[in-house]
Amino acid sequence: MKNKILKKDSKFIWHPFTQEKNSNTPVVVKKAKNEKIIDIDGNEYIDLISSWWVNTHGHCIAEIINEISDQAKSIEQVLFAGFTHEPAVNLAEQLVGLLPDKLSKVFFSDNGSTSVEIAMKVAVQYWYNKGKKKNKFMAFDGGYHGDTLGAMSVGFSSGFYEPFSEIINKNFFFSFPENWFGNNQVELSEEESIRQVKNIISKEKDNIAAVIVEPLIQGAGGMRVCRKEYLNKLIKIFKDSRIMVIFDEVMTGFGRTGKMFALDHITEKPDIVCLAKSLTGGYIPLAATIFNEEIHREFVDSNFKKTFLHGHTFTANPVGCSAALASLNLFAKDETFKNIKKIEDTHRKCLSTISKSSNIKKIRVLGSIAAFDLNDDSFKYGSKSVESLKKEFLNRGLLLRPIGKTIYLMPPFCIKKKALEDCYKIIEEVIN
Repeated sequence: MKNKILKKDSKFIWHPFTQEKNSNTPVVVKKAKNEKIIDIDGNEYIDLISSWWVNTHGHCIAEIINEISDQAKSIEQVLFAGFTHEPAVNLAEQLVGLLPDKLSKVFFSDNGSTSVEIAMKVAVQYWYNKGKKKNKFMAFDGGYHGDTLGAMSVGFSSGFYEPFSEIINKNFFFSFPENWFGNNQVELSEEESIRQVKNIISKEKDNIAAVIVEPLIQGAGGMRVCRKEYLNKLIKIFKDSRIMVIFDEVMTGFGRTGKMFALDHITEKPDIVCLAKSLTGGYIPLAATIFNEEIHREFVDSNFKKTFLHGHTFTANPVGCSAALASLNLFAKDETFKNIKKIEDTHRKCLSTISKSSNIKKIRVLGSIAAFDLNDDSFKYGSKSVESLKKEFLNRGLLLRPIGKTIYLMPPFCIKKKALEDCYKIIEEVIN
């Protein structure tokens, strides 16, 4: 059976983020439960990256599955232009209740890239509706915001998108002052970043529609962390300059940073928030972009040309909304954030131990997220060295996907302390 599936996979499937010329043979998954993925041969893998950061509570959680099942029996899908339904209304209400007061209007979509794309389109049209042409954006160096054309344009500095350089918007980038345990130069990096920001604003303010940031930690850019003190200063500069602020919380939202959202760590708040991935706990594709009322007001007009003409077939899918509501109910339990704190404490303890015996550097921990860099520059994104490392982790029962020389862990919140400690022992053995 496995060989038959793999033969068909090779014939028909084009896998994402995969160079199929030299990639490892795909694992044929049979089932999953809690933090474990089980392949067709019965081998178990600890999902230490929550299947690309989405399965926050774990796999096949009964509370979410039951809500999905119940909703599918009443209404599985309906267009969202001219119609509405209770799951979408209740979800929007709950999201608004979790966010700062001024963030009050929810626009649903399907995934993180489109959530960002919507934020960017609204930012440009907001100024257009006010009679101004502002179509440039600012963003961190090394950021990643998705793979649609707009999202690509604010992540161009990552180096992922060279083939498309002629067709995407040219935007402005400033340095990300990354921090790690023991970094005594971070304030100098922050000062340089702020200097770059002020310089860009002084020259281009009239052209800039918004700034977009991954708050506190970059995801695909290497799990790089910045200080909340710096982020507060940065956002205030944009606010004082009347530049719209977009927070891309596609990765950081829903408990990952130790609080419900990364924005909960800082006093300065964004004008727009992008959510996806963990919104449904990883069970159904769904995204949301949330706007403040001032932005929304510019689109409410008797002139149809001021309408935001954007939508997707599966916008606010009722089954997805029900899954999201079930996931949010789990966050209402004290146990969830207690588990996140246990994971964070275990990260810190284990990495402190590993750092004494392993050749690693730049250790950082934020909530349930942990990362460190291998002290070996031969590990580059997409290299044979990284593919070999991924394969060795799989052979040892761990699902990890190093980003170049960066190894990171983002386990489901259901993982137990002992299980996570055992994973770290294996990691130490592999990297040494």
